[in-house]
Amino acid sequence: MKIKNLFKGEGFVNFSSSILAIVCGLLFGLIILLISNPSQAFGGFMMIIQGGFTDGMQGFGQVLYMATPLIMTGLSVGFAFKTGLFNIGASGQFTAGAFAAVYVGVKFTFLPPGVHCLAALLAAILAGALWGMVPGLLKAFFNVNEVISSIMMNYIGMYLTNMLIQNTVYDQVKNQSMAVAEGANLPKGGLLIAIGCVILIYILLNKTIFGYELKACGMNPDASRYAGINEKRNIVLSMVIAGALSGLGGALLYLANSGKYMQVLDVIAPEGFSGISVALLGLSNPIGILFAGLFIGYITVGGNNMQLFDFAPEVIDI
Repeated sequence: MKIKNLFKGEGFVNFSSSILAIVCGLLFGLIILLISNPSQAFGGFMMIIQGGFTDGMQGFGQVLYMATPLIMTGLSVGFAFKTGLFNIGASGQFTAGAFAAVYVGVKFTFLPPGVHCLAALLAAILAGALWGMVPGLLKAFFNVNEVISSIMMNYIGMYLTNMLIQNTVYDQVKNQSMAVAEGANLPKGGLLIAIGCVILIYILLNKTIFGYELKACGMNPDASRYAGINEKRNIVLSMVIAGALSGLGGALLYLANSGKYMQVLDVIAPEGFSGISVALLGLSNPIGILFAGLFIGYITVGGNNMQLFDFAPEVIDI
């Protein structure tokens, strides 16, 4: 009974810490607004608080669209956290998955509509898994710090993707990827797929022997090794699963028939780094990550609306 109460108390403290972090962040943001544009500060701040509800159902739909990839990259980072790994390479995995999905979406027009979309999603999962596997292998067999190797994979992913877009699915006039075929467009169910992944990861971590072994390796690798758990295999599989989640997030963003295309720019995908914030706010718990992703998507849409109050994009990002 005492142990249960301890966990309840610990969970409450962690939840309160996340709420406090959000409140402190918003208050700090208000101070920045007051410094940069005092006359419009409170109007801009209220726009953040109102989030996507400012534009009715259209704004709410935009919140769900923005939140979906954040939930997936948050799941990716949070899953790795649970297994003792810091997956800072979600951006590269996200980009690799996005390109694979777009490539299949543009080129595989011989597939029937439903199969075409499914093939694009599977390609994204495989590409993200491959991108996550490389740091996993380096960590497991050569003890290379996964933070360093995954950061390097972010840059490799960005430049390689730019090159592949230009050589395969390039719209030269617009400096972006071509539009995917209509049969590859994802029906308005990207968030449902993300929620399905949340449930799947929750069950995997908390209800399976494999999940127990992964968490055990993360908490105490030496004790796990002594207990006969294959540490190297679990490290690689953990990064493969994390990469697959990020890769799927890239597909959900670019197959959503929203008019968004992959740009040929030397910029690392911000969704991966936002996923770190989502994972931390959600305490690396899949359910918490779901709500944290929705929250970040909500204030992101509200922040975009702050342009109505003449705030510079840099201030909005802060």
